[in-house]
Amino acid sequence: MKKKIFYALFFEILLVLFSSEQVTYAQKVRPTNNQLHQAVRKMSLAKKIGQMYITPSPVDVSKTNNDISKYQLGGLVLFGNDFKNQNAAQLKQKLTSFQSSAKIPLFIATDQEGGTVSRLSTDPQLTNSRYFPSPQETYNQQGLAVTIAEASKTAKIMHNLGINWNFAPVADVSNDPKSFIYPRTLGQNYQTTATYISKVVPAIQKQHVVASLKHFPGYGSAADTHTGFASTDRSLADFQKNDFLPFEAGIKKNVSTVLVAHVVMKSVDSQLPASLSPKVHQLLRKKLKFKGVIITDDLGMGAITKYSQEHKVTPDVLAVKAGNDALLSNNYVQGIPAIEQAVRAGSIKEKQINASVYRILKIKRNLGLLKIQQLK
Repeated sequence: MKKKIFYALFFEILLVLFSSEQVTYAQKVRPTNNQLHQAVRKMSLAKKIGQMYITPSPVDVSKTNNDISKYQLGGLVLFGNDFKNQNAAQLKQKLTSFQSSAKIPLFIATDQEGGTVSRLSTDPQLTNSRYFPSPQETYNQQGLAVTIAEASKTAKIMHNLGINWNFAPVADVSNDPKSFIYPRTLGQNYQTTATYISKVVPAIQKQHVVASLKHFPGYGSAADTHTGFASTDRSLADFQKNDFLPFEAGIKKNVSTVLVAHVVMKSVDSQLPASLSPKVHQLLRKKLKFKGVIITDDLGMGAITKYSQEHKVTPDVLAVKAGNDALLSNNYVQGIPAIEQAVRAGSIKEKQINASVYRILKIKRNLGLLKIQQLK
């Protein structure tokens, strides 16, 4: 009996010692919040701004690797061409080479909604010709549980390939089947969509993939901003009662990022697209209490290129002034010095840049990407 007690105590002591060693080791490799703040303060302004860029991958792999290192880019976004003519092993190898060029690990993002927007469907050899249905199709045929399971399985595939950020789920709601956004929505009402969002966000993020609610404040039946301007005359009260419901549901489930659309929300800001509007960003921060990373929709889309040409402005600078933490843009060569100049001139506070980079690094840390030694 005494021997049993002795062995029980012995193993308990070993367990405590082992656990404390594990905690100490984890603390050594995973930076604390305070260490993240310290690291941000020590970074050069150009390097901090570089971390804010999530950029389309240049076609030339060697150029991509060079630019990742030179500009300290925060991440890459993969489009259809990035997935062509390669199997899973080849894609993983390419993404690993990108990561090896980065001092601070990269976000590797893509649009994997399923259905009409499915980057993983670009080349059949990537996933053995797996079919990625839209959430709407899965929901209509098999219900909510299967829709959530499909999102989880897809996120796991992405993680295994080396992709750690999905620009999904779509939180827009449209009652117009003819609108460009409708096939990409759940095809249900606001409350049902909110329920879906509350379940799909954790399902994606449990697979170590960042989820992104899009497209705030909600397209509704507005036109497609890929090609030009789109606006909505609906009241703020209408948005708060309806369109914001799915976004609020995702925020309550700790979604890491929200992607802001280029649609003009006339009731809040009749002059600027939402992605460039401080007023719209204040809504997201103060009314919806979102504390994560806000990212623009692609700043190379027609609505923004047209606006910047007409007003002779650098959209990257306006996007930061608006309150975006991350910029979906390939304009980093001109954009980084332009934002630097705005900070030097006082029109953008460096404190704001620091807050954005802290949010970015915090997500990278939480994903398991970021180690203390990479901040030195």
